[in-house]
Amino acid sequence: MSSPALNEKIWNKITDVTTSDTMTIEGTVNKSGILILLTMAGAFAGWNSQSSGVLILSLIVSFVLSLVIIFKPHTATYLSQPYALIEGLLLGSISSVYAARYPGIVSNTLFATVGCFVLMLFLYRTKIIRVTEQFRTVMIVATGAIVLTYVVNMVMGFFGSNLPMIHEASPVGIAFSVIVTGVAAFNLMLDFDMIEQAHARQAPKYMEWYCGFALLVTLVWLYMEMLRLMSKLSKK
Repeated sequence: MSSPALNEKIWNKITDVTTSDTMTIEGTVNKSGILILLTMAGAFAGWNSQSSGVLILSLIVSFVLSLVIIFKPHTATYLSQPYALIEGLLLGSISSVYAARYPGIVSNTLFATVGCFVLMLFLYRTKIIRVTEQFRTVMIVATGAIVLTYVVNMVMGFFGSNLPMIHEASPVGIAFSVIVTGVAAFNLMLDFDMIEQAHARQAPKYMEWYCGFALLVTLVWLYMEMLRLMSKLSKK
């Protein structure tokens, strides 16, 4: 859900930094674009499959791949592409379910996600909002609280219960989704900052793929939270 892929701990895993073959901002943008296109291709296939088996399998495989990439960043060079495809397959399958219940919700969510990405990039590049240590701390705490909330909800699900605010379209439920969506959006700024840090530290070339993967993780989280929020608003 959140994007743990870009954080200070990642630097402890990078031991082969060289000055002759290092990552660039342009290279990262290109790699990110490729991963997004692969995700879109996977989403198209997932949308047309409409299979619960595909949804479950893609969920498991994408989760496993993401863990491998996060703990072994150099594997992003060859695992981030299949991850993007399979993650797209998952998104397409989930989106088709929402679209069947709420016509037009997917296109609205896509526009909102893209618009949010552009806004966050603008705010970051113009330094209207600066990524300070205090900003990072607040975002990490907020993201951790959200993760804990979803974990508690998952455990409650094993006993036939859940947290109403996550699923219901009540004022509290909508407010919760607005907050979570906002946190996901501001996590994009953390990603932008860490990409610049990686470039400044002359991180190895494979970090272009890793940073692209990390950005994709956050975008997927943002899209899913937007989709949940839109569905709640559609119920009103």
